[in-house]
Amino acid sequence: MNKAYKYRIYPTKGQQRLLNRMLEECRWLYNRTLGYRKDAWEQEERSADWYETKRLIPVYKKTVRPTLSKVYSQVLQNVTERVDLAFKAFFRRLKNGEEPGYPRFKGYGRYDSMTYAQSGFKIDGEWLALSKVGRLWMVLHRPIEGKIKTLTIRRSSTNKWYVCFSCEIEPNILPPTDKVVGIDVGLEAFATLSTGEQIANPRFFRSEEKKLTKVQRKLSKEEKGTPQRAKRRKPVARVHERIRWKREDFAHKLSRRLVNEFGVIACAHILHQVSKDGRKGRETH
Repeated sequence: MNKAYKYRIYPTKGQQRLLNRMLEECRWLYNRTLGYRKDAWEQEERSADWYETKRLIPVYKKTVRPTLSKVYSQVLQNVTERVDLAFKAFFRRLKNGEEPGYPRFKGYGRYDSMTYAQSGFKIDGEWLALSKVGRLWMVLHRPIEGKIKTLTIRRSSTNKWYVCFSCEIEPNILPPTDKVVGIDVGLEAFATLSTGEQIANPRFFRSEEKKLTKVQRKLSKEEKGTPQRAKRRKPVARVHERIRWKREDFAHKLSRRLVNEFGVIACAHILHQVSKDGRKGRETH
């Protein structure tokens, strides 16, 4: 099975500029690959696959975008793979009758991660050496287990940098237990267990609502496109980031407790149905 390990990294200012430029090169290649596949279908009525777009990377380096050579080759190959996965997901949703959602072009600053596949990096204690970047200090708060399959560098909305390792490990099998529980997710309470326990809704957004209102009011006063507005946008992103952290921490701790305690967990799944007269109904499974 695969397990992810996420750590905070602290690049220097020069390394941050370099990483931002590399992400911009990846964004350019993503848009170029998406446009190539789109034109191939619209103009030639053929489907360009991942292998075809991957072979175009050396051509782009020589003729169109020499700055692509500043990015590790496997990172660029992963960019074209992401476009391929986006199209596969589009056709899968289309086949299943869902909202298809055609792959979109990435605007400036909208490409926030890049992936090294099994090479181009080296771990030396709390230091991470990246090809084309250099050595980065990493907060190694827990040891990495298993075989590292991929490494992803990610930039958050608040300009924090993280590294995420996807590792192949042996599954950790918990001791068997005969305890069974059913879970019903509600509105008044976050969840109600068949044992009678009610888990209160933490409402993290409500606890941060005053702070969010304050920073959003300051943001709305600044003119769009100005450096002042960009500066005011960071505190708003910081509040949303803090809310997300609290939600993720709550969900992780709760799910971990339930998995450790019960051998079988059944969840009530509610489907919303719309009748012919437009009224919504609910069906529980």
